[in-house]
Amino acid sequence: MPRRLPCAALVALLATPVMFAAEPPSLTIYHADNDALFSASSAGTLNAGHALVSEQRQVELAAGTHELQIGDLPAAADPETMTVTLDPAAGVVLQGQQVRVIHPLEAAIGQRVDVFTSGTAAGAGASSLHGTLLGWGRDGGALIRTQDGKVHFVHRYASMTVPTGSVIGRSSLRLTVNAKSTGRRKARLTYMTSGLGWRAAYAATLSNGRTCRMDFKPEASVANRSGRDFNDATIKLVAGQPNLGDRVRMYSMARAPAPMAAAAMPEQASLGDYRSFTLQGAVNLPNGTVTLTPLYPERQLSCQREYIVDDGGSGYPPKPNTNDYGAQNYQDRPIASTLAFIAPDALPAGTLHAWTVDHSGAPALLGEGNVADTPKGQRVAVQLGQSFDLRASHERTAFHVDAKAHTMNESYKVTLSNGGDSARMVTVREHPNRWREWSVTSSSIKPSKQTPQLLEFRVPVPANGSTTLTYSVRYNWTAQDL
Repeated sequence: MPRRLPCAALVALLATPVMFAAEPPSLTIYHADNDALFSASSAGTLNAGHALVSEQRQVELAAGTHELQIGDLPAAADPETMTVTLDPAAGVVLQGQQVRVIHPLEAAIGQRVDVFTSGTAAGAGASSLHGTLLGWGRDGGALIRTQDGKVHFVHRYASMTVPTGSVIGRSSLRLTVNAKSTGRRKARLTYMTSGLGWRAAYAATLSNGRTCRMDFKPEASVANRSGRDFNDATIKLVAGQPNLGDRVRMYSMARAPAPMAAAAMPEQASLGDYRSFTLQGAVNLPNGTVTLTPLYPERQLSCQREYIVDDGGSGYPPKPNTNDYGAQNYQDRPIASTLAFIAPDALPAGTLHAWTVDHSGAPALLGEGNVADTPKGQRVAVQLGQSFDLRASHERTAFHVDAKAHTMNESYKVTLSNGGDSARMVTVREHPNRWREWSVTSSSIKPSKQTPQLLEFRVPVPANGSTTLTYSVRYNWTAQDL
């Protein structure tokens, strides 16, 4: 039996906001490295990412002091950064403002819904009610008008089916203003919001030749999980790491098409200590989408495939470590597979996906890794994974301390094996870390690089074979170091 709902128990519909779109919004979107923001499995509005939004609305004023409501703001808009500028020449004075977060179901009011009062969905034994959603009570009940004109308050129900895209959280801005006269006036809104962010997405497709060459495709990946669509927007992307804090507080994701032709590249500029990329033309950023758009023209680059094993030991003790323990021994360790190249442009931080083509001509993913903010001309090295065929073993073969002479000698053997059909050059990185003063006394292969904290060797390993690297270091100190 339907029951009447007392008026006091019903949350009334919001009044239609007295505002009109005056011009498309302008967005400055900052770099974000939160994986959930760009993930297909995330839903809802996210407390991740930062963007500065500037937009102009038109409001309908009445003479005297009254309230206005401006709606269709992101659910994640930061109330403390909300700035409203009204036309002072028209005699409009802003006396107060309040930001209200709208219930996620509010967008479904006025639309047809299906309410199941028992069970979890339509089926045998399920009781249902079909009609227009008018509102809901504070205890979660729903107010439904059925086709016969009757209004039903469903106090408890198992589930509700609403139209696609109608469940969305938004905010509205309520203003108290004093106006000299009635009329339509402009209002400029500026605010920060979370749920918007971008990062670079790099695709590197490697050729199968003897030398390393790759097709390099840099794109910007722009995520919108703010709770609002932004249409025909002017978009500026900021690369770098400004300190934005965690002031501002994710929907089913669909990948949106690129908003511009591949030939339309962003306009670059300096922005204080950072770099900005202004996208060409108007861009649509629907809520719950990730949009890919070109960052630089696609080009072919030289590259290097590197295989690296690192003992991981770094840093120095406060005094020479003459204890017999502390040897960096390991057996059958996988060797990292790395792709390196020289940045052809200033590359913002992001993720690189490396691809190749298998024997049947189908694309295959070699791996992915992070790219840090990299100035033009600097070296980029991305670890793609661990090589299946390459292994390393590390064994200390000698250790001797001469306390009177203030010296210590240590020797190691590194065995590299290759189960593949192609020879590989493996980079072995050692970190002599018993004391800061050390030197190489012998090695089976000349070091390719030597710094106070690094000893590096490039070791050729034959196909279906192995190679052994041996080396010794001597530490020296003075009585004052003890």
